[in-house]
Amino acid sequence: MVNQNLTATEIGFTHEDFAALLDKYDYHFSPGDVVPGTVFSIEPRGALIDIGAKTAAYIPIQEMSINRVDAPEEVLQSNETREFFILTDENEDGQLTLSIRRIEYMRAWERVRQLQAEDATVRSGVFATNRGGALVRIEGLRGFIPGSHISTRKPKEELVGEELPLKFLEVDEERNRLVLSHRRALVERKMNRLEVGEVVIGTVRGIKPYGAFIDIGGVSGLLHISEISHEHIDTPHSVFNVNDEVKVMIIDLDAERGRISLSTKQLEPEPGDMIKNRDLVYDKAEEMAAKYREQMLAKQQGIALPTEDAENLIEEDIPSATEDAVVEEEITAVEEITAVEEIPAVEEIPAVEEIPAAIEE
Repeated sequence: MVNQNLTATEIGFTHEDFAALLDKYDYHFSPGDVVPGTVFSIEPRGALIDIGAKTAAYIPIQEMSINRVDAPEEVLQSNETREFFILTDENEDGQLTLSIRRIEYMRAWERVRQLQAEDATVRSGVFATNRGGALVRIEGLRGFIPGSHISTRKPKEELVGEELPLKFLEVDEERNRLVLSHRRALVERKMNRLEVGEVVIGTVRGIKPYGAFIDIGGVSGLLHISEISHEHIDTPHSVFNVNDEVKVMIIDLDAERGRISLSTKQLEPEPGDMIKNRDLVYDKAEEMAAKYREQMLAKQQGIALPTEDAENLIEEDIPSATEDAVVEEEITAVEEITAVEEIPAVEEIPAVEEIPAAIEE
């Protein structure tokens, strides 16, 4: 029978000794640590988690997922063990605040950086639009598509709910920015089916002082003013009208910048035919394009060309998609939406517009 009258001295183990023993085996937790924990109590707006601390840690419902959560049971189950991110230090009651959302964000940024490095095309549905463009979610992060990178004839407001192919323009975790391009994804897909020297039929969608934008199957190519005719042209308006159907030849495909450069000058049987006899140019387009491809092949192989042919292939006469600084700044999608340098957030348009954050605080 145990003698209940034994003193602490006789037992050799005091309350102070017991407290010291607890301190000896107590773990020290810091904000930013990722630790294992077990769910032992689910509450209406959160859950208590055993992570080995003196006091149970707490995870509020808004920190349970990168996505919207209406009830804790959607994410957690009693006695479930998983990783948690320590969000804040102990409060006055000695309780830590935890997060799953932060772990998911870290992994999401890692994933989108990998996708960008692979130059991958991703698909996502538009969930909102604003004056600057459209909003999508990529791996749970909020991504922004500037209006100048949306290639569709629909009004932006009608894009909500529609899934779009997208390429990455900017992935910046430090600045909390994730910017994507619909136009670049379409151009890349189209480029995979196009070749330099190929003749295509398109529609004039816009005219600028430096050239005409031609819709060729849903993507926009630039017919620079210097590539309309061998004869001097004061303005593209003197040759084309919006909605004109045209035959053009592809002279440059710049997949990195999503640019397609076009020419009718290289299709002229005689200099100035685009101005004097456009129908003849279109009738002879395939024949002239075949000659152009032969000349290009000969040039690549270092074969001397007849003088008359060589004159038509002077390198300076064929501008790349990025040769003109104005074109680089102004080139737009098919419907020529004006580029937006600073882009508004989705909730309210502030006085100083900026790209919406990828992580919604």
